Amino acid sequence: MVSTPTPVCNFGWPAVDFNLPGVDGRHHSPATARGPNGLLVMFICNHCPYVKAVLDRIVRDTRELKTLGIGSIAIMSNDPKEYPEDSWGNMIKVARTFDFPFPYVLDNTQKVAQAYGAVCTPDFFGFNSKLELHYRGRLDESRKEAAPPDARRDLFEAMQLVAQTGEGPREQIPGIGCSIKWKN
Repeated sequence: MVSTPTPVCNFGWPAVDFNLPGVDGRHHSPATARGPNGLLVMFICNHCPYVKAVLDRIVRDTRELKTLGIGSIAIMSNDPKEYPEDSWGNMIKVARTFDFPFPYVLDNTQKVAQAYGAVCTPDFFGFNSKLELHYRGRLDESRKEAAPPDARRDLFEAMQLVAQTGEGPREQIPGIGCSIKWKN
């Protein structure tokens, strides 16, 4: 497991289109997942301790962002042959256990992760209503353990600003997580 930080936000970069199968039996794209004020694209997985530490916070924040007109989608791009915990069946189980308020989709070819430049799990991409990138930072100060309950909610606050103004904060703290598990 390699800890990998995310790159700095490339403001205005357009969301890449995709159409991926979700654990709900439907296909999802940025167009189907977005809200009127923007879209949060998250690269997550089931096995990563960084994701496990914050999964309840991701669910909390995406529920609240939905009320602000920000839609969300989570993409699993890891190689499940090498990491069986990231299998389709386990994706379904995790989505049900945590009652995901967003589509959880499989990027089996890993082409979507490559197109987005995703480097780790979790990796967050916050887009405005024009699907222009305005946030590429951390959820909060959590690492492999959850931050204190009163920790600043960096992602939520940034996306709240995006919902209100169409722009994210200029100062962003990079996220960190386990590297994407690329296929050979």
